[in-house]
Amino acid sequence: MNQPFRGTGVALVTPFKEHRVDYDALEKIIEHTIQGGVDYIVALGTTGEAITQSREECRAVFDFTIEKVDKRVPIVAGLFGSNYTERLVEGIKNYNLDGFAAIMSSSPAYNKPPQEGIYQHFMAVEEVSPLPIIIYNVPGRTSSNITAETTLRLAHASDKFVAVKEASGDIGQAMQIIKNRPSNFAVISGDDPLTLPMIACGGDGVISVIANAFPAEFSDMVRAAMSGDFQKARMLNDLLLDVHPWLYVDGNPTGVKAALEMIGLCQKEVRLPLVPASKQTMEGLWEEVKKIIRSPHLV
Repeated sequence: MNQPFRGTGVALVTPFKEHRVDYDALEKIIEHTIQGGVDYIVALGTTGEAITQSREECRAVFDFTIEKVDKRVPIVAGLFGSNYTERLVEGIKNYNLDGFAAIMSSSPAYNKPPQEGIYQHFMAVEEVSPLPIIIYNVPGRTSSNITAETTLRLAHASDKFVAVKEASGDIGQAMQIIKNRPSNFAVISGDDPLTLPMIACGGDGVISVIANAFPAEFSDMVRAAMSGDFQKARMLNDLLLDVHPWLYVDGNPTGVKAALEMIGLCQKEVRLPLVPASKQTMEGLWEEVKKIIRSPHLV
């Protein structure tokens, strides 16, 4: 498959310090993830808290990320989701996307559109986007699932749709897309704990949360699975498995920012309506993080 969005993508956090973007910490996390072996970066996705940042902040984070990545890996612009199609279309038409390899756009939230509405929404995005598009299906946040049939309809309608980030948690749905997709359409896990089984079913990798903190371990797991070395992949998956739940107890990116604070890369600060990880979460997460840090199996 001639497909740049295979392997491990990382949905970068946006670190904050005293309510402002902490660019020193962001640079550290960019270096940490690239040196850890991620294949591409998603800037300002859900994990990047884009919806709590001003347009000016988002533009500054994009520009900083492009500068610091310096073409070492592809960057996906993850800002593009809206519950009003016309506003999204105008936004894309007027946005400078130089330096990005693709955009990632989620299904409209709150409206609960029917499948035909979702299809027409994405075709309107396709008409104006100068870049390839990753469809983002995350019904836990949007309240409307993009069915396998709709994803496949979009994938076959235009070569501009290059992938789906499938975060429905439905392996059966992912398998239907994998079975019937065009040859150059990637099926990407949007749920870290389901990445290994998704790859085993023919998926193409992940856009990850945990890779902010543990990029080497998670990227090595993905590479091992995609090369067919499932013994190594299972070992690394088991190493990380008990961390995953703690990353979401208090919401995302609350948990992964707590993990990043533990390993010295940024503060755990988030923006309201999110709040920092609770004492109980910090204690439980630390017990699992210690096991990874001290593991003799690290590669």
